[in-house]
Amino acid sequence: MSDHLSRIVAARVNDPGAIAAAAARRVKTTSLLGEHGRAMIVAADHPARGANRVGADPSAMADRSRLLDRLCLALDRPGVTGVLATADILEDLLLLGVLDGKSVFGSMNRAGLAGSVFEIDDRFTGYDAATIAAMGFDGGKMLTRIALQDPITPSVLENTARAVDELNDRQLIAMVEPFISIWEDGRIRNDLSTEAVVKSVTITSGLGRSTAYTWLKLPVVEDMERVLASSSLPALLLGGEVKDADAAFASWGKALKQPTAQGLVVGRSLLYPSNGDVAGAVDRAVSLL
Repeated sequence: MSDHLSRIVAARVNDPGAIAAAAARRVKTTSLLGEHGRAMIVAADHPARGANRVGADPSAMADRSRLLDRLCLALDRPGVTGVLATADILEDLLLLGVLDGKSVFGSMNRAGLAGSVFEIDDRFTGYDAATIAAMGFDGGKMLTRIALQDPITPSVLENTARAVDELNDRQLIAMVEPFISIWEDGRIRNDLSTEAVVKSVTITSGLGRSTAYTWLKLPVVEDMERVLASSSLPALLLGGEVKDADAAFASWGKALKQPTAQGLVVGRSLLYPSNGDVAGAVDRAVSLL
C-alpha cells in the first residue's frame, strides 16, 4: 500500500470528519482559467461508471493507489487548473491536501454503467448541487447521452435540465457533456460525426431555465469550427482515450483557437499515456494553451 493510500485509510477509519475539515480549509481558486487564460482540468470520474479500461488493460483505473499517484503528479504540474471526479476520489485528494488553488468539479450522474443494458438511463447517483456548494467546489459535470430511438431519453434530458437549474441557482458551473448515442448490437455507441455533435450541442444548450452558468464539454471531431459555432456557451474540449497522441494534440490545438473554446478536460490520455510519462503528457497538453 502506498503512503498516499495509508494516510487516506487511516483518516477514513479514525477521523471521517477530516474530509469536511479539509474541504473547509482548502484554498479556493479565484479563476477557472489559468495564467494562459485557459482551463486545464484532469478528469478521473471513469471508474464510478465501471469504465476502468485504458488501452489493453481492462482494470487500469481500478488500482486506486496507482490512480492517486498519477493524479497527484498531474495536479502538481504547472498550468493544471483543476480536477473532475466523483466524491470518493475528490475526498481522497482533499485528505492528501493537493486541491489548494485548483478548480474542483463533482461528477453527478454515474448510473449509466459502461456496457449495461440500462446504460442510457444515466441517473444522478453522484454529487448533487447542494453538496457541491457545501464542499466549496466550483461546479458539477453531467454526462448527457441522447438516444433518439430510446424512450428513456426524455428523462435523461429532464434530469440534466434539473441539475443545470440547481447549479445555476447557486451560481455554480454546470458542465454538460452531450452525445448523440446509438444502440448497436446491444451496446451504446456515441456518434462522433460532425452533424451529430452539432445536434447534441444545440439540444443541450437549451436545457434549463437559465444557461448563465452552463459550460459544454465536447469531443474534438472533424470540422470543429462548425461544432463550436453552434452555441455561444463556453466549451471545454475532452480528450477521451487517445491512440495517436500526435494527431490528438494537433486537433486539440486547432480547436482551441476557436473563441468559445476555454480549455481542456482530459483524463486517461494524460494519466495513462502510452509511454508512461504522465508529467510529459500533462506538460505537452498545457503547452497547447
